[in-house]
Amino acid sequence: MEAMNHNSTFYSDMATNLESTHSQVVPITLFVALLCVCLVIGHFLEEYPWLNESICAILIGFVVGTIILCTSKLKSSRLLRFSEELFFIYLLPPIIFNAGFQVKKKQFFHNFFPIMLFGITGVLISTSIVAAGCWWLFPKLGFGGLTISEYLSIGTIFSSTDTVCTLQVLSQDETPLLYSLVFGEGVVNDATSVVLFNAVQKINAETLNGQTALRIFLDFLYLFTTSTLLGVSAGLVTAYILRGLYVGRHSSVREIALMVLVAYLSYMLAELFELSGILTVFFAGVLMSHYSWHNVTESSRITTRYAFATFSFIAETFIFLYVGMDALDYEKWKMSMLSFWTKMGLYSTVMLLILIGRVAFVFPLSIISNYMHRSGGESTKISKQHQLVIWWAGLMRGAVSVALAFKQFTHSGVTLDPTNATMITTTIVIVLFSTIVFGFLTKPLVDHLLPATNSNAVRNTGDPGSPKEDMTLPLLSVEESASENLSRAKDNLSMLMDRPVYTIHSYWRRFDTAYMRPIFGGPCSDENDSSC
Repeated sequence: MEAMNHNSTFYSDMATNLESTHSQVVPITLFVALLCVCLVIGHFLEEYPWLNESICAILIGFVVGTIILCTSKLKSSRLLRFSEELFFIYLLPPIIFNAGFQVKKKQFFHNFFPIMLFGITGVLISTSIVAAGCWWLFPKLGFGGLTISEYLSIGTIFSSTDTVCTLQVLSQDETPLLYSLVFGEGVVNDATSVVLFNAVQKINAETLNGQTALRIFLDFLYLFTTSTLLGVSAGLVTAYILRGLYVGRHSSVREIALMVLVAYLSYMLAELFELSGILTVFFAGVLMSHYSWHNVTESSRITTRYAFATFSFIAETFIFLYVGMDALDYEKWKMSMLSFWTKMGLYSTVMLLILIGRVAFVFPLSIISNYMHRSGGESTKISKQHQLVIWWAGLMRGAVSVALAFKQFTHSGVTLDPTNATMITTTIVIVLFSTIVFGFLTKPLVDHLLPATNSNAVRNTGDPGSPKEDMTLPLLSVEESASENLSRAKDNLSMLMDRPVYTIHSYWRRFDTAYMRPIFGGPCSDENDSSC
């Protein structure tokens, strides 16, 4: 009898699990079908640069969400429940890894200083302005109940940019400097925002003072440094294995699988040790692109380029499609107790602070960058038109902002607190408004600031003020006399003082050619070869 009851319980549990699994299959199937629809419609919209896949996915999600909301009698507008774990563990790694893997390294590292200025210093400035502004203005609008840590989190949430709309209308051939700065800032900005967000989470102080600010900065510096080193190590280990074992002589699949798994392993290790997985996997992608990609077979090179980009594209489309649906989540809007005009005041305040935050660092940091590149000629100068485009490109908010907001103000996508629900709806409104409105205006603005007739004139044909250095010439040599080494050191120091950015880049290239590539592989040394 007991055995019969045990069997009955077993079959009952199995039936319940099957029913639960089947209930998940239906929404997942519909969501995958919607992703296919987004791809097809995006294909037809290729001739309209002002309407990219992000806007398309949001609009489709909005329409589908409206249909679901009507059929469910105002109960829900979603097919799936968003989970911050889903985003940070499954969706974010391929997006960031592909960004690092596809980055144009020559432009990225040649403009490394201004990219780091915008992507790191800019985030710190923007976060401070947005957090301080919200802390000062929210109570005046009748919205309170947030802690100092939550205000700082809001600053990082709304400092994460989405530059897809601007990159889609820029030409990398006609404006290589501008394209490199916008792309580089977008990637580094996302990584910095997540690192800073994680650092802020460790702060429990109810008052913000100098000691608290110093602790946040030290935590940020520690996370940034250790996460970068872990990513670099993962990239170098992969390159060394692929070069030493030549895995591709037996199977191209193993080469690609090794790169993917090591990159994902580095991300998970970073999360395990409470570091920044997003920064780790980005630099793993950069190092794999620079070294590992040249150690695999030709078929693997072609496959990796398109495979990684495909995974990233699907993940981004998934997120924007969900945001469009979640915008109509009736429960979140109903839970917020604020009046319509108070909500409008919150949305306007946050958007204004985002605008001010961008102004506060784009133009001053551009002046600093131009000063550091003062001997590089016009091809390295960030013009006023370029500065306006960079400012505009960073006004749009995207997937990372949504994920950080859900991580801060929900638990597995669910929130039962009116204050938290208000911040979730505010984030969604800002993402929708900035992506759709600013996204539509990006094409006309770029055409006005950078007309086609002028963009060809600013084409970067090289750095006219940059002397051709001998890549085989060491900085110092034990084979030469002390006087010759001293004379060379003086010349190097003089060049470093006069042209610091170019000189540091030159030093790295010479070190890379002499020591790194013989061990880890990499591109050829011929500068005239476009594959280098």
